[in-house]
Amino acid sequence: MKSSRIVTTAIALSFTFALLLPGSVAADPGKNLSIACGTPLTAGEVERITYLSDVSTLHEEGLERLESAVDRHHQITTILVSHHDWRGLFSIGLDAVEHEAVMPLQRDPAAFTNRSWSNSVSYELLRRYLTNIHAEFTGAPTDPAWSNYYLLTRQCDISPARVAMAGYNAHLTVDLAYTVATATTEPVDIPDFYKIVDSIATKGGSIVSDTKAEYGADLGPLWRFYFVGEGLDRLTGNSEPSQLLLRAADSGYNTITLTNGFALQNPYTKAGTEQEIDALWRTTDVALDALARLGGL
Repeated sequence: MKSSRIVTTAIALSFTFALLLPGSVAADPGKNLSIACGTPLTAGEVERITYLSDVSTLHEEGLERLESAVDRHHQITTILVSHHDWRGLFSIGLDAVEHEAVMPLQRDPAAFTNRSWSNSVSYELLRRYLTNIHAEFTGAPTDPAWSNYYLLTRQCDISPARVAMAGYNAHLTVDLAYTVATATTEPVDIPDFYKIVDSIATKGGSIVSDTKAEYGADLGPLWRFYFVGEGLDRLTGNSEPSQLLLRAADSGYNTITLTNGFALQNPYTKAGTEQEIDALWRTTDVALDALARLGGL
């Protein structure tokens, strides 16, 4: 397998990247769960988010289960955004593309060759995020990449755009790859995979516009940096980015994620793929910090 590579192609407009730390962050029973940057949530709102993010109470199957999960996430997003709570910096973009891109396709009976797989992959990707929201709001351990995101949501002196990108990082580099594996994706599902990510790409502008409108965070420079290469010159000559980041790619980022998802299903390549995902996370997080220092976000 080729080494994982950051790319600058528009097919990846769905999402981007951040840091994968080793291990999980232990539960912190003393943490004030209502507090992140923004205004504090009420105890009732924390309780509501805890309930909504509990995927064990989702009992439907197929499209109905996905519809319920999307609705729950929308309700969570509404609460977080109403407080300008930075934990909503990723949720607001995800909510937009779920409603504008993903669900219209999922509701179209003729959109996919394998509707069972398409429902499964979309649900599993959202399920992983809801599970980490639930952990955040109950003080339980979160997955490493999401631990990084939630840590940043409490650092109110940094750029909110930097925080948002940590969420996209976790969602794409880790969650999407593992989702492809969990959904037992097969080569026959590849066209359906690209139909989903391409639909997201066409609606990607809502991520930028909604985040800026509600949080004043401009993700535009980040999209240009990753998708048309603007900004690479800023990092060339700095010590932060490794060749893994600066190496020009010949395939889309979602292609890399899909390839990693297939490799995770193979017991002979799983460990090496996990290491590649980890390396991609670490490199990208360093580059995001470097770009932030250079005024790129």
